[in-house]
Amino acid sequence: MKTDPPHILCVNPWIHDFAAFDFWAKPLGLLSLASILRKNNLNVSYIDCMDRFHPREEKPIKPSWDGRGAFRKTPIPLPDEIKAVLPDITRTFSRYGIDPRWFLSDLRDIPRPDLIFVTSLMTYWSSGVRETIEMIKSVFPDVPLVLGGIYAGLCHDHAREHSLADRVIAGPGESCLFSLIQEFTGFELGFIPDPGNLDTFPLPALDLQRHLTYAPILTSRGCPFSCEYCASSFLEPKFRQRSPENVFTEIQHWHLNYNVKNFAFYDDALLVNGKSCAFPLFEKIIAAKMDLNFHTPNAVHIREITPTAADLMFRAGFKTLRLGLETTNFSNTRSHDIKVRENEFFSAIKHLKSAGFEDKQLGAYLLCGLPGQDIEDVAVSMDLVKSTGILPVLAYYTPIPHTPMWKDAVENARFDITKHPAFTNNTLFPCVNSDKDINRISQLKNMKI
Repeated sequence: MKTDPPHILCVNPWIHDFAAFDFWAKPLGLLSLASILRKNNLNVSYIDCMDRFHPREEKPIKPSWDGRGAFRKTPIPLPDEIKAVLPDITRTFSRYGIDPRWFLSDLRDIPRPDLIFVTSLMTYWSSGVRETIEMIKSVFPDVPLVLGGIYAGLCHDHAREHSLADRVIAGPGESCLFSLIQEFTGFELGFIPDPGNLDTFPLPALDLQRHLTYAPILTSRGCPFSCEYCASSFLEPKFRQRSPENVFTEIQHWHLNYNVKNFAFYDDALLVNGKSCAFPLFEKIIAAKMDLNFHTPNAVHIREITPTAADLMFRAGFKTLRLGLETTNFSNTRSHDIKVRENEFFSAIKHLKSAGFEDKQLGAYLLCGLPGQDIEDVAVSMDLVKSTGILPVLAYYTPIPHTPMWKDAVENARFDITKHPAFTNNTLFPCVNSDKDINRISQLKNMKI
């Protein structure tokens, strides 16, 4: 058994896409592993290819008041797989993130690692993962490299064949961290958190980021719902929640020690079991009088927005609130599952406005581009949302393997989305089968309240 702590390099890869923006996004899974490794006294280096504040950036874009901002953008050739099937695409395809020369320099500046971890997010960003790994291998060709994350889990076979990683893991990394470290470095970890108790996990190593303008927060893992279009239950089969005390300690830590004021809840079910989890957390935040801003980019469940929930969220400092509406077709004959009924939607809006929220703070996600969807139903939904005064936010459908809707997506897609993850890119509208409908979606996108 090796006794000297090994050196582990953690890398957040580039994004390859037609468009990308920092919507409070950080690689929480990777940073959680980094935190566990540090708690075991391992040496950890971190390189973020999506770093908006790289020291070589001559004109960094100033973050907005809520911490978000634009990534550096460099046009690159369209992937051959897309170009062959969709030769008429005129939109610019780009690498989002730091200059490759900076990445090479950063890699060469660190000591040779014993093991490298690379994470992955959207399945259709796979070419960005491959380019990242290819560059890492050019500097450290003999260092074992492990790929994890969402793409690695949902498109496991593709990642094993095309990513260039030496090992591709599916599922939460904590479950195999001990064995990976032992196998590739000979070192045995003394501490591994209890997967069933999220309070045993150390705080994610957000401090490895060069500059924190916000902090993403997860109060839970998994989701008690099983939406047809979502892979949450596949990636995290068991729903678990942290204690309010544990979450509050994390918020305090980032605010008091790193001056973070903006926090984004990335939970799939923030308000579920509100009386025992979310509500006590909000009450602690209110009592602490820390003057913070909270955002919900993943949306909150409308059924959970009671007068109490709305009041606590407003007083706690929620500034950007997104509701998971999906559609305003509330009939029992609709094609997909019904999580929200009409009276529940209107009641939620009433409760939020009564609590003090302004229209401009509120938005409702509406799914667009679903298999077999009538685009005019989306227009009707937008009109109904607008009638309440809040913002309709179109959420373009991404076909995701291992979801109940995947089969319908494959059957309804205008090209073979099983051939390459790039074909599931939601901006390609893979399940919208006419130019007329795609043009109509463009019109809807540009409509104002």
